[in-house]
Amino acid sequence: MLSAKSLFQEILDNDESFRLFCSIAASGESQGGWENARIAALVPPGERALAPKITRHGADEDKHGRIFNALMNKRGLRPAPVPPETDYTMLLERHGIGLAHDKLNAEEPLTVQDLIVYLAHSRVTEQRACEQMAMLRKHFGDHPDLGRAVKMISNDEDNHLAYCHEELLRLAQAGHGPAIQRALRDCALAEIRIYRDVSLAVMAHMGRILGWPKAKSALLAAGIHAVYGYERATGWRRMVSLRMPERRNALGGPAPTAPEFA
Repeated sequence: MLSAKSLFQEILDNDESFRLFCSIAASGESQGGWENARIAALVPPGERALAPKITRHGADEDKHGRIFNALMNKRGLRPAPVPPETDYTMLLERHGIGLAHDKLNAEEPLTVQDLIVYLAHSRVTEQRACEQMAMLRKHFGDHPDLGRAVKMISNDEDNHLAYCHEELLRLAQAGHGPAIQRALRDCALAEIRIYRDVSLAVMAHMGRILGWPKAKSALLAAGIHAVYGYERATGWRRMVSLRMPERRNALGGPAPTAPEFA
């Protein structure tokens, strides 16, 4: 039976597919680390209290990138080139979601509106990350090689999502509610489309590596399109709601260090 667990197990068992999976994940996490570091450096004067949390967010992303690289290294694998069509982070940026790299590479302080764009982007993408890591934690939390990594990253992603909820609610109470809702909706509708396209591209690459028959690849593609259809109709709404999280001040301390996987 084709299931999320069996599919990922197949990817995990093959060195080349595992290498591509980890390379894509490590690249995206490292890019997120850089973006958060730049945003922390450019926080406007009136929001400087937010800078340590953004720094912590970036440090977590850097740590995740190192974890994925360490998992490859443990199997004697070197990172693979990331196909552009699988680069979720950069595709979001190219479609105008989040803060443009031109802005982050400049030295001009950000505005509160820029922070709203950043936090809305993070709230949407961290929702996706939390759901993906929850799936991996469910199926592979006890795996001898992946278990510790999956649990640590999953916990971090839950913290990131809680932080986004809390900070966006704070800004909404300060009178930015309409701008926040517009930013969340625009980001969510773009993200679900890009996630569909990236998922199709990743599965196409995995299918070539693993020699999947056309029927299997077609079934997976149909499943990806079905998920997109649900998300386009109503599922995107889960990405734009805001509620006060149980984890308060989730990024209020230093980032835990990455465990050794060698």
